[in-house]
Amino acid sequence: MARSTVQIPRAEQWTMKSRNGNHAYQIMVFQPAEAPPPSGYPVIYLLDANSVFGTMVEAVRVQGRRPEKTGALPAIVVGIGYPTAGPFSPHRYYDFTPQATTEYTQNSDGTPLPKQGGADEFLQFIEEVLKPDMEQQFRIDRNRQAIFGHSLGGLFVLHTLFKKPEAFRYYIAGSPSLHWNQNVMQAEEEEFIARLEQHPVNVKVWIGMGEQEKTHPARNNDKASSLTERLSALKQPGLDIKYTEFEEENHVSVLPFLISRTMRFACSPES
Repeated sequence: MARSTVQIPRAEQWTMKSRNGNHAYQIMVFQPAEAPPPSGYPVIYLLDANSVFGTMVEAVRVQGRRPEKTGALPAIVVGIGYPTAGPFSPHRYYDFTPQATTEYTQNSDGTPLPKQGGADEFLQFIEEVLKPDMEQQFRIDRNRQAIFGHSLGGLFVLHTLFKKPEAFRYYIAGSPSLHWNQNVMQAEEEEFIARLEQHPVNVKVWIGMGEQEKTHPARNNDKASSLTERLSALKQPGLDIKYTEFEEENHVSVLPFLISRTMRFACSPES
Protein backbone atom coordinates (compact mmCIF):
# COMPACT_ATOMS: atom_id res chain seq x y z
CA MET A 1 0.00 0.00 0.00
CA ALA A 2 1.48 3.32 -1.09
CA ARG A 3 1.56 5.98 1.61
CA SER A 4 2.28 9.68 1.58
CA THR A 5 2.48 12.54 4.05
CA VAL A 6 -0.80 14.25 4.92
CA GLN A 7 -0.68 17.90 3.93
CA ILE A 8 -2.89 20.89 4.73
CA PRO A 9 -4.41 22.20 1.49
CA ARG A 10 -3.43 25.76 0.49
CA ALA A 11 -0.89 26.02 3.31
CA GLU A 12 2.85 26.57 3.09
CA GLN A 13 5.71 27.25 5.46
CA TRP A 14 9.16 28.78 5.50
CA THR A 15 11.74 30.06 7.96
CA MET A 16 12.14 33.73 8.85
CA LYS A 17 14.67 35.31 11.18
CA SER A 18 14.32 38.21 13.58
CA ARG A 19 15.83 41.48 12.50
CA ASN A 20 19.01 40.86 14.50
CA GLY A 21 19.18 37.32 13.14
CA ASN A 22 19.30 35.77 16.60
CA HIS A 23 15.98 33.90 16.43
CA ALA A 24 14.43 31.73 13.72
CA TYR A 25 10.69 31.25 13.28
CA GLN A 26 8.76 28.70 11.27
CA ILE A 27 6.10 30.75 9.48
CA MET A 28 3.01 28.83 8.35
CA VAL A 29 0.48 30.53 6.08
CA PHE A 30 -2.94 29.45 4.84
CA GLN A 31 -4.69 31.35 2.04
CA PRO A 32 -8.38 30.68 1.31
CA ALA A 33 -9.56 29.35 -2.04
CA GLU A 34 -12.35 31.94 -2.05
CA ALA A 35 -11.70 35.29 -3.72
CA PRO A 36 -10.78 38.07 -1.28
CA PRO A 37 -13.19 40.91 -0.49
CA PRO A 38 -12.39 44.25 -2.19
CA SER A 39 -10.61 45.40 0.97
CA GLY A 40 -8.59 42.17 1.24
CA TYR A 41 -8.79 39.14 3.51
CA PRO A 42 -9.05 39.38 7.28
CA VAL A 43 -5.90 37.89 8.81
CA ILE A 44 -5.33 35.95 12.03
CA TYR A 45 -1.81 35.95 13.46
CA LEU A 46 -1.49 32.74 15.46
CA LEU A 47 1.06 32.12 18.22
CA ASP A 48 2.37 28.62 19.08
CA ALA A 49 1.57 27.59 15.52
CA ASN A 50 3.30 24.20 15.92
CA SER A 51 0.46 23.16 18.21
CA VAL A 52 -2.67 24.78 16.75
CA PHE A 53 -2.08 25.84 13.12
CA GLY A 54 -3.93 22.82 11.71
CA THR A 55 -6.87 23.30 14.06
CA MET A 56 -7.20 26.99 13.16
CA VAL A 57 -6.86 26.36 9.43
CA GLU A 58 -9.56 23.70 9.37
CA ALA A 59 -11.90 26.01 11.29
CA VAL A 60 -11.23 28.79 8.77
CA ARG A 61 -11.43 26.49 5.75
CA VAL A 62 -14.78 24.97 6.75
CA GLN A 63 -16.51 28.02 8.25
CA GLY A 64 -15.28 30.48 5.62
CA ARG A 65 -17.06 28.62 2.80
CA ARG A 66 -20.51 29.89 3.83
CA PRO A 67 -20.20 33.22 5.67
CA GLU A 68 -23.93 33.81 5.43
CA LYS A 69 -24.49 30.61 7.44
CA THR A 70 -21.45 30.50 9.73
CA GLY A 71 -20.91 34.21 10.37
CA ALA A 72 -17.25 33.92 9.39
CA LEU A 73 -15.50 35.30 6.31
CA PRO A 74 -12.63 33.46 4.61
CA ALA A 75 -9.39 34.59 6.25
CA ILE A 76 -5.64 34.23 5.95
CA VAL A 77 -3.97 32.45 8.86
CA VAL A 78 -0.37 33.38 9.65
CA GLY A 79 1.08 30.91 12.14
CA ILE A 80 4.23 31.84 14.03
CA GLY A 81 5.99 28.68 15.11
CA TYR A 82 9.47 27.40 15.69
CA PRO A 83 11.83 24.99 13.89
CA THR A 84 10.87 22.04 16.07
CA ALA A 85 8.92 18.81 15.62
CA GLY A 86 7.24 19.21 18.99
CA PRO A 87 4.05 21.18 19.72
CA PHE A 88 5.90 23.79 21.79
CA SER A 89 9.34 25.35 21.82
CA PRO A 90 11.13 26.46 25.00
CA HIS A 91 11.83 29.74 23.20
CA ARG A 92 8.20 30.75 23.76
CA TYR A 93 9.15 31.62 27.35
CA TYR A 94 11.40 34.36 25.97
CA ASP A 95 9.09 35.58 23.22
CA PHE A 96 5.87 35.75 25.22
CA THR A 97 7.01 37.25 28.55
CA PRO A 98 7.30 41.03 28.91
CA GLN A 99 10.20 41.05 31.33
CA ALA A 100 12.48 38.54 33.01
CA THR A 101 10.81 37.49 36.25
CA THR A 102 12.36 36.51 39.55
CA GLU A 103 9.14 34.79 40.63
CA TYR A 104 9.05 31.93 38.10
CA THR A 105 12.50 30.59 37.36
CA GLN A 106 11.96 26.84 37.82
CA ASN A 107 9.59 24.13 36.64
CA SER A 108 7.62 22.16 39.23
CA ASP A 109 10.32 19.47 39.13
CA GLY A 110 13.02 21.98 40.03
CA THR A 111 14.61 22.23 36.57
CA PRO A 112 15.34 25.80 35.42
CA LEU A 113 12.93 27.55 33.07
CA PRO A 114 14.27 28.92 29.79
CA LYS A 115 15.34 32.54 29.39
CA GLN A 116 12.49 35.06 29.64
CA GLY A 117 11.75 38.72 28.92
CA GLY A 118 11.78 39.09 25.11
CA ALA A 119 8.18 40.15 24.38
CA ASP A 120 9.11 43.61 23.09
CA GLU A 121 11.69 42.11 20.74
CA PHE A 122 9.15 39.54 19.52
CA LEU A 123 6.52 42.22 18.94
CA GLN A 124 9.08 44.19 16.94
CA PHE A 125 9.63 41.11 14.75
CA ILE A 126 5.89 40.82 14.11
CA GLU A 127 5.40 44.51 13.36
CA GLU A 128 8.57 45.30 11.41
CA VAL A 129 9.50 42.03 9.72
CA LEU A 130 6.56 39.62 9.51
CA LYS A 131 3.62 41.93 8.83
CA PRO A 132 5.26 43.89 5.98
CA ASP A 133 6.23 40.60 4.34
CA MET A 134 2.68 39.24 4.63
CA GLU A 135 1.17 42.44 3.25
CA GLN A 136 3.51 42.28 0.29
CA GLN A 137 2.65 38.68 -0.53
CA PHE A 138 -1.08 38.55 0.18
CA ARG A 139 -4.17 40.74 -0.15
CA ILE A 140 -4.70 41.62 3.51
CA ASP A 141 -7.18 44.04 5.04
CA ARG A 142 -5.02 46.05 7.44
CA ASN A 143 -8.14 47.10 9.34
CA ARG A 144 -9.08 43.48 10.11
CA GLN A 145 -6.01 41.98 11.74
CA ALA A 146 -6.32 39.65 14.73
CA ILE A 147 -3.84 38.03 17.10
CA PHE A 148 -4.53 34.77 18.92
CA GLY A 149 -2.45 33.41 21.79
CA HIS A 150 -2.99 30.84 24.52
CA SER A 151 -1.47 30.54 28.01
CA LEU A 152 1.82 32.49 27.88
CA GLY A 153 0.73 33.40 24.36
CA GLY A 154 -2.43 34.91 25.88
CA LEU A 155 -0.22 36.95 28.20
CA PHE A 156 1.66 38.24 25.16
CA VAL A 157 -1.64 39.18 23.48
CA LEU A 158 -2.54 41.39 26.47
CA HIS A 159 0.98 42.82 26.61
CA THR A 160 0.58 43.84 22.95
CA LEU A 161 -2.82 45.40 23.70
CA PHE A 162 -1.35 47.49 26.51
CA LYS A 163 1.85 48.51 24.74
CA LYS A 164 0.75 48.88 21.09
CA PRO A 165 -3.04 48.64 20.81
CA GLU A 166 -3.04 49.92 17.21
CA ALA A 167 -1.13 46.80 16.10
CA PHE A 168 -4.34 44.74 15.82
CA ARG A 169 -8.09 45.24 15.65
CA TYR A 170 -8.95 41.97 17.42
CA TYR A 171 -7.19 40.52 20.46
CA ILE A 172 -7.93 36.92 21.49
CA ALA A 173 -6.26 35.91 24.77
CA GLY A 174 -6.93 32.27 25.59
CA SER A 175 -6.31 31.25 29.22
CA PRO A 176 -3.74 34.03 29.66
CA SER A 177 -1.04 33.34 32.27
CA LEU A 178 -1.86 36.42 34.31
CA HIS A 179 0.00 35.05 37.34
CA TRP A 180 3.20 35.69 35.36
CA ASN A 181 4.87 39.12 35.51
CA GLN A 182 2.00 40.47 37.63
CA ASN A 183 3.70 43.71 38.67
CA VAL A 184 4.85 44.37 35.11
CA MET A 185 1.41 43.69 33.65
CA GLN A 186 -0.27 45.88 36.28
CA ALA A 187 2.05 48.78 35.38
CA GLU A 188 1.37 48.23 31.66
CA GLU A 189 -2.39 48.21 32.27
CA GLU A 190 -2.20 51.46 34.24
CA GLU A 191 -0.13 53.12 31.50
CA PHE A 192 -2.60 51.87 28.88
CA ILE A 193 -5.55 53.35 30.79
CA ALA A 194 -3.73 56.64 31.33
CA ARG A 195 -3.15 57.00 27.58
CA LEU A 196 -6.75 56.34 26.56
CA GLU A 197 -7.98 59.90 27.06
CA GLN A 198 -5.38 61.32 24.67
CA HIS A 199 -5.05 58.26 22.46
CA PRO A 200 -8.40 56.45 22.07
CA VAL A 201 -8.34 52.92 20.69
CA ASN A 202 -10.50 50.90 18.32
CA VAL A 203 -10.12 47.31 19.45
CA LYS A 204 -12.16 44.25 20.35
CA VAL A 205 -10.71 42.05 23.07
CA TRP A 206 -11.89 38.59 24.03
CA ILE A 207 -10.51 36.58 26.95
CA GLY A 208 -11.58 32.93 27.08
CA MET A 209 -10.90 30.38 29.84
CA GLY A 210 -11.85 26.82 30.68
CA GLU A 211 -14.21 26.52 33.63
CA GLN A 212 -12.02 23.85 35.23
CA GLU A 213 -9.09 26.28 35.36
CA LYS A 214 -10.80 27.81 38.39
CA THR A 215 -9.31 25.08 40.56
CA HIS A 216 -5.71 26.06 39.71
CA PRO A 217 -3.92 27.95 42.51
CA ALA A 218 -2.93 30.68 40.04
CA ARG A 219 -6.61 31.80 39.99
CA ASN A 220 -6.26 33.15 36.47
CA ASN A 221 -10.02 32.96 35.88
CA ASP A 222 -10.54 35.49 38.65
CA LYS A 223 -7.69 37.64 37.34
CA ALA A 224 -9.07 37.59 33.79
CA SER A 225 -12.62 38.33 34.93
CA SER A 226 -11.40 41.24 37.09
CA LEU A 227 -9.34 42.66 34.21
CA THR A 228 -12.41 42.54 31.97
CA GLU A 229 -14.49 44.34 34.59
CA ARG A 230 -11.85 47.06 35.09
CA LEU A 231 -11.50 47.80 31.39
CA SER A 232 -15.26 47.61 30.76
CA ALA A 233 -15.86 50.11 33.58
CA LEU A 234 -13.86 52.73 31.65
CA LYS A 235 -16.78 53.09 29.21
CA GLN A 236 -14.38 53.82 26.37
CA PRO A 237 -16.41 53.59 23.11
CA GLY A 238 -13.48 52.13 21.13
CA LEU A 239 -12.62 49.47 23.72
CA ASP A 240 -14.85 46.39 23.55
CA ILE A 241 -13.78 43.61 25.91
CA LYS A 242 -15.54 40.35 26.76
CA TYR A 243 -14.81 37.38 29.02
CA THR A 244 -16.06 33.81 28.49
CA GLU A 245 -15.72 30.60 30.50
CA PHE A 246 -16.28 27.31 28.69
CA GLU A 247 -18.15 24.77 30.77
CA GLU A 248 -16.29 21.56 31.71
CA GLU A 249 -13.14 22.57 29.78
CA ASN A 250 -9.61 22.80 31.14
CA HIS A 251 -6.49 24.76 30.24
CA VAL A 252 -5.76 22.63 27.16
CA SER A 253 -9.14 21.21 26.13
CA VAL A 254 -10.51 24.75 25.79
CA LEU A 255 -8.34 25.42 22.71
CA PRO A 256 -10.69 24.08 19.98
CA PHE A 257 -13.57 26.08 21.44
CA LEU A 258 -11.50 29.25 21.50
CA ILE A 259 -10.36 28.69 17.93
CA SER A 260 -13.87 28.08 16.59
CA ARG A 261 -15.30 31.12 18.37
CA THR A 262 -12.41 33.26 17.09
CA MET A 263 -13.82 32.96 13.58
CA ARG A 264 -17.07 34.72 14.45
CA PHE A 265 -15.26 37.19 16.70
CA ALA A 266 -12.58 38.32 14.24
CA CYS A 267 -14.03 37.42 10.83
CA SER A 268 -17.70 38.33 11.08
CA PRO A 269 -19.11 39.88 7.86
CA GLU A 270 -20.75 42.54 10.01
CA SER A 271 -17.64 43.65 11.97
